[in-house]
Amino acid sequence: MDGRRAAAAAAAWSALLLCVALPAAARLQPYDVLYGDAVQAFYGGDHRSVVRLMEGALGSRRELRRTKARCRLRCQDRHPFDDAFSDLRFFDVVLRRAACVNACVEGKLGAQSAHRVSEDVVQDFNRRIPYNFLQLAYQKLKQPDKAASAAHTYFQANPEHVEMGQNLEQYKHMEGVTEDHFVDREARPHQRSFTAAVRSYDRGDYDGAIALFEDALQEYYKADVECRALCQGPQRFEGHDHVRYRYSLHEVVSDHFTQVLHCEHECVRDLATRPGRLSPMENYLPLHYDYLQFAYFQVDRLEEALQCGLAYLLFHEGEEFMTDNVDYYREALGHDGEPREKAAWYLRRHKQELDLLLMGSKIMGVEFTEGNYWSSTGGREDSNRIPSGTDGWMEYVPISEKKTAAVAPPQAFKEGGSLVYDSVRLAHDSAALNGSRRVVLDHVLSEEQCAELRSLAHAVTLAGDGYRGRTSPHTPNEKFEGATVLKTLQYGYEGRVPMQSARLFYDSSERARRIIESYFQLNATLHFSYTHLVCRTAIAGQQEHRNDLSHPIHADNCLLDPEANECWKEPPAYTYRDYSALLYLNGDFEGGEFIFTEMDAKTITASVKPRCGRMVGFSSGGENPHGVKAVTSGQRCAVALWFTLDPLFREMERLQADEVIHTLDTQSVWSQGLNINPRDEL
Repeated sequence: MDGRRAAAAAAAWSALLLCVALPAAARLQPYDVLYGDAVQAFYGGDHRSVVRLMEGALGSRRELRRTKARCRLRCQDRHPFDDAFSDLRFFDVVLRRAACVNACVEGKLGAQSAHRVSEDVVQDFNRRIPYNFLQLAYQKLKQPDKAASAAHTYFQANPEHVEMGQNLEQYKHMEGVTEDHFVDREARPHQRSFTAAVRSYDRGDYDGAIALFEDALQEYYKADVECRALCQGPQRFEGHDHVRYRYSLHEVVSDHFTQVLHCEHECVRDLATRPGRLSPMENYLPLHYDYLQFAYFQVDRLEEALQCGLAYLLFHEGEEFMTDNVDYYREALGHDGEPREKAAWYLRRHKQELDLLLMGSKIMGVEFTEGNYWSSTGGREDSNRIPSGTDGWMEYVPISEKKTAAVAPPQAFKEGGSLVYDSVRLAHDSAALNGSRRVVLDHVLSEEQCAELRSLAHAVTLAGDGYRGRTSPHTPNEKFEGATVLKTLQYGYEGRVPMQSARLFYDSSERARRIIESYFQLNATLHFSYTHLVCRTAIAGQQEHRNDLSHPIHADNCLLDPEANECWKEPPAYTYRDYSALLYLNGDFEGGEFIFTEMDAKTITASVKPRCGRMVGFSSGGENPHGVKAVTSGQRCAVALWFTLDPLFREMERLQADEVIHTLDTQSVWSQGLNINPRDEL
């Protein structure tokens, strides 16, 4: 073994001994175990244990992430890929890194298998659910300052949560609670510094803004390193059955590293995304350099202003307003400059990653689309060719004026057309509901029909059916069950439910479609996009302290951004949906009111109490944000319907159901069997 390898082996052995030598007491308790115990303590009324366990869970998760990142970075530095590269050298480095990381992580945390956490728990922490429990526990323990902090932290990621917003208003007036207590405990340093920098900039404190923007950049690049390190773990290999995974070694390695590379490439999106948001702040990293070039100009530091202006142009080559600024700085200084090296290096790496991902996408046959990471926000100029100031623009930083996916301008829409059926009655129109393109209708179904559909629901619905199998897709405090039209027809064919009941479900949904199409005076056919028989049931023992919603505030065809007061018509929203309806089957439960809100997801504009035969219909866009208040007792059942004007997005199951019904009506040949393939997916 040569000297270099001997030294590397000695360093690896030292690291191993260092990690193994850690005492058992230093090993970390799994955060999902602590979280589960905390939830149990909460429903048992042991609020002191809730605080101890939940704070422990949050700390454990932070330490888990920190340890993984540090160990991976440390081992990456100790076992680099050097110039003497070969296949054997590659695998030598990979294996040594793996051994180093395992020893380092397990020495600190214990067995890594103990820290594997379910996706549901991961999502709860991403949604900051633990802070909701903490807020309530601190409230019970008469510690309003800590309750306010927990509530504020939760609300930053869940601004649509009406009750939490009300709680925060109450905390503001409590004795012992000051403005300093309303802190986001999960705030990311780079975003916190950026926000503070913008505020200083808006006040004209340019020296303060410079210090904060420079700090924000340093924190951003540090966060980027950690984000990328956390990508270097196990990958999911979506769509592959590993028992039968027979690709060659190089294909397996390529698959793994392509997924790691994609994760690392997406760190630019992660670092620009605020808590609780789906879309990143546009142009986020370049904006740091835009702000800085003007702030440096204001304090007569033109060398730095030129560097930052040139850095901005790396992201937006040739953009007019910044090109003019850079020309001004060059002329004033009498010489040219260079862009910030960190920005140049970052962008070079980003472009190299993109080239590799496009290559990997082509070779491995995996679809890849590059994100629009730094779309331009446009120029700001005055007569001196220097940015003239914010002019109100800075408040709009998170969402670009040029965002192409914004909801189209409102068109002339009609309502008030025929209700088609004699029994149906108009209860509330748009004016009464304080909005537009929304309506409440009564007597769409009779009491007997409601009872028959509720009986059908009890026989055919499955927990989470239609929402990726999750038993509680919107809240852990309710059980959610559903079934599709085709599934009920299949049950009817199999004799598990009365066929006439399955037919009633089909006919009721068609009745609702015709009413919506007629009332809103649509001049085109309205097609089914999705049809779902759903029930939400309050879970006993989990209702006393509820302040969540049964279904959070959202819009049906766009991504609601309450802070920007916008709704972006882009995936993963169901952008093809045009109208929505809820046809209720009962009202004998507590809570569960359907609510419309303003686009801020806080201001309730109308509340509708469900009852048998009542239907709420509305257009599916950002003009109608809506949600469902908590079902705190009993079971709430309804037929949920979404419609589209685009025949390309018709519900395939509905077309199959139409064929089944046609066969039933015209030939009555059920004995020949049905080719039914239910697709329980939303």
